[in-house]
Amino acid sequence: MILTDTHTHLYSEEFSEDRDQMIQRAFDAGVTRLFVPSIDSSYTQSMYELEAKYPDNVFLMMGLHPTYVKDNYEEELAHVERELAKRKFTAVGEIGIDLYWDKSTLKQQQYAFKHQIQLAKKYNLPINIHCRDAFDEVFEVLESEKGDDLFGIFHCFTGNFEQAQQAISYNMKLGIGGVVTFKNGKIDQFLNDIPISNIVLETDSPYLSPVPHRGKRNESSYTKLVAEKLALIYNKNLAEIAEITTKNALDIFGI
Repeated sequence: MILTDTHTHLYSEEFSEDRDQMIQRAFDAGVTRLFVPSIDSSYTQSMYELEAKYPDNVFLMMGLHPTYVKDNYEEELAHVERELAKRKFTAVGEIGIDLYWDKSTLKQQQYAFKHQIQLAKKYNLPINIHCRDAFDEVFEVLESEKGDDLFGIFHCFTGNFEQAQQAISYNMKLGIGGVVTFKNGKIDQFLNDIPISNIVLETDSPYLSPVPHRGKRNESSYTKLVAEKLALIYNKNLAEIAEITTKNALDIFGI
């Protein structure tokens, strides 16, 4: 059984004491494909080192995270462009709009999001979307860029049924993680109305740990807990969930 974590920040400082052991725990749980999003240029070297150490398991994205769109965002976008021109990545991400932390940078976030979507199209890559308190703003950009060359994953999907349908209409899979196990997460109430062909698994580790680890550090081995919850929601066995969601992920990432 192969499980795929489509979104894990393996380079996070929160893993500095036990990173290799944490990755081994993921392998032991059957989570053998780990997709690593970019945040900003300060983590690029760490990402490359992880890929070099685990070349059969770690797959990298490149992008500028919306909460890291600061005064130097043009320099950061130039870094993204240089890296994409240098080598192959599996996606442009994580990119998007976040109005939870800072609404004052909305204009710059919109520009960075749109610009990076266009880079993804240039290299025929999927995008990995971060959206927090910004569904309308994200959908506005996606609407302006929609087409066969726009596709990817709506990471950490926490919207309602109508928003799920809208995301899927833009050729997005829904990234489902620990929130699906929360009592107040709400997405478990309608997820079985979404065809499982539109679902991929993720952790967003070290954030958003699933129950029973909620509030503690998340890690990629917990992908299995998300899969177990989906098995209940979709009335399928764990092996089926693993097979279907891994196929969905590989279809998006093209590996």
